[in-house]
Amino acid sequence: MADQEMRQVFARLLEQAMEEDLRIITIDADLAKANATFSLREKFPGRALDVGIAEQNMASIAAGMTSYGFRPWIGTFCCFVSRMADQILLSVGYAGRNVKIVGTDPGITAEINGGTHMGVADVSMMRGIPEMTIYEATDAVQLQMAMPQILAYEGPMYIRLARRQVPTVWDASMKFDLWKAQILRPGKDVTIVANGIMVAEALEAAELLAAQGIEAEVIDVHTVKPLDTETVCASIRKTGAVVTCENANILGGLYSAVCEAAAQYSPARILPIGIRDRFGEVGRLPYLKETMGMTAQHIVQAALQAKEIKN
Repeated sequence: MADQEMRQVFARLLEQAMEEDLRIITIDADLAKANATFSLREKFPGRALDVGIAEQNMASIAAGMTSYGFRPWIGTFCCFVSRMADQILLSVGYAGRNVKIVGTDPGITAEINGGTHMGVADVSMMRGIPEMTIYEATDAVQLQMAMPQILAYEGPMYIRLARRQVPTVWDASMKFDLWKAQILRPGKDVTIVANGIMVAEALEAAELLAAQGIEAEVIDVHTVKPLDTETVCASIRKTGAVVTCENANILGGLYSAVCEAAAQYSPARILPIGIRDRFGEVGRLPYLKETMGMTAQHIVQAALQAKEIKN
């Protein structure tokens, strides 16, 4: 699965889940082809639906169908999740409905679709909804490991998913726990907390830092909410220097979550890498990473600065 696009891997896993559980249904908002779930309509007529460009209706229908025992999965681009804010807050969140919400093309991975299609505020919006779980897939291997645990979880969840192929970070021999952050590389000098596409950048940065004699601890925080405070704060207490890396607005997302935890359990200076409270623009991923300050080199610079502040 590692050499496939993330959307293809997701569609295959969802198809397997629908074969095993007749309660699972999918609802799209005119993006089934873009998200690779269109083929589910032929295999599961009556259980793979499309509401057209009507995201609010999609969320409301999904919430209502849980009352009849269904387990709905709804999907759209991350940038359109905000259209469902009221329905997700009240019909899904407040009502405690078991709806899985999938947002694809997070942040700058929207590339040439431009700023209007870059989900920069979806994580902060979802973090503000009580009892909402937020998971961001790192790669195809991890997504395959995560799927059984996601299916077993009873409650609302937001799943952030790159559509296209991403670098493989996880190994099939690794153990995945939806509720625990994963230390991918141990270190003692600086903590790099990352998720999504930024995990690969963080690991590359750690290699560059190692060449300078600096041992960076890289933590994959695939589940932003609830944050694995124990793992993150233990690393912060060990290193005293922290950099967060995310493909979203740094306000209200991973940076905010880590700062909140650190302020309570292990105070430290924390420097952010991510989208700095701005909208996106048209461009390919390498250009956007450079423009937004989200490359491995930018992480190295932030890590050196964080280490210097600590000293």
